[in-house]
Amino acid sequence: MTDVVIKPLPTEEVRRLQRGGKDANGQFPEVCISDGKGNPCRHCLSMIKAGEEFLIVAYKPFTTIQPYAEQGPLFLHKHECAAYQHQDQVPDILKNSAEFMVRGYDCDERIIYGTGKIVSNTEVEAYASSLIDNGDVRFVHVRSAANNCFQIRIDKRQDV
Repeated sequence: MTDVVIKPLPTEEVRRLQRGGKDANGQFPEVCISDGKGNPCRHCLSMIKAGEEFLIVAYKPFTTIQPYAEQGPLFLHKHECAAYQHQDQVPDILKNSAEFMVRGYDCDERIIYGTGKIVSNTEVEAYASSLIDNGDVRFVHVRSAANNCFQIRIDKRQDV
């Protein structure tokens, strides 16, 4: 993914939640223990291992309040983890499910109709890149095809 940047959740927001701050619903994060079967951390973009504590929080990956600004649950390590650093590579959390919903958004953070598509995990990179090449698409969200949970944001690399 050389022309795009994979963006984990912002570290300052994650640290606030890990330190007990309230989520998008104004609630404190729920603390759980991972069974190791499907709890992807949206900050380090790796799977939370069995026996590790993790947080369930309501999250809205948008800066605006408008009808297309979806909000939903996601997982974070309870304890501090490093932000994902390989921003030009598909993270491992996208290899743990078979399919994902990928769709483009415009500069007003609104869905661009016709861009939403369920793709296999092996097609995420190519489809996201094709959307980023569309001049109207400012960023792409990758979401769970089964539960619609936000996974990652993909932006066009600025130095391209």
